[in-house]
Amino acid sequence: MTDNAQTTKIRSLNDSFRRNLVIGSTVLLSQSVTCLEPERLAELLEAVRTFNNFTRANDPHGEHDFGSIDLNSERYFFKIDYYDLSPAMGSPNPANPAVTGRVMTIMLADEY
Repeated sequence: MTDNAQTTKIRSLNDSFRRNLVIGSTVLLSQSVTCLEPERLAELLEAVRTFNNFTRANDPHGEHDFGSIDLNSERYFFKIDYYDLSPAMGSPNPANPAVTGRVMTIMLADEY
């Protein structure tokens, strides 16, 4: 895993966003996730918030921008993407929060 200053900064920003749902960032839930019972949805969101099973296989760039969670016999994914502030295009620098909006999508693995 490459661990340069930019990767470290991106990883830190992604972890903070995922754990704290940082203001100015967006969380999208797939239709299947929005249909979960409130208790199940709360359980899934907590699993995403506390996820820390990053490995070379699921996090090859070391940015903590993707995770796979098994919960109640279902597999879910979360994915963080980086956009410019418009948000029309990709961010010019995901390590710079002044020019980057983060969007995390949470979905059933089958929806990926």
